[in-house]
Amino acid sequence: MWRILAILGGVSGAVGLSQFPEFSQQYLQRLAGKVDALTQIAADFDATAARNGLTRDVALLQMTGTPLLVDQQSDQRMIFARGAVLADNLATLRAANPLARLTMPQRFGDTETLAATYADFRPAIPATADGAITAGIGYVAGWSVIAVLWRVISFPFRKRRYA
Repeated sequence: MWRILAILGGVSGAVGLSQFPEFSQQYLQRLAGKVDALTQIAADFDATAARNGLTRDVALLQMTGTPLLVDQQSDQRMIFARGAVLADNLATLRAANPLARLTMPQRFGDTETLAATYADFRPAIPATADGAITAGIGYVAGWSVIAVLWRVISFPFRKRRYA
């Protein structure tokens, strides 16, 4: 019985993990769009500051005096910081192949982008070497999880052999 469950776990793992290369590619595309948008916002802010003879930092420091300006200053700082983090994640993920991306879950940390990617993602049969390899990894992982769980659950019910 446990072998059947382990095989089912392996097949489930294979099917699930084989989707990762395509999912990560779609995440990269969305992340690139987000980075482009944040980069444009930063460039527009910098251009406005330059037209007024200011650097970004000086322009931000001048955004005081009213609650609206203070809020906008805070918003701009968050945009600049988020853009930098997302650009770094994008560069790192682009440099990695899909199998290496499996070891970088922290680089998929933009929950908004992750949720949007997941909402639009439709599973497909993996037709790439990366998809086949991740399917194999998923099979082994799924089989192993079920096998270990079965052994743990059934341990108290095993017959003991006495010498």
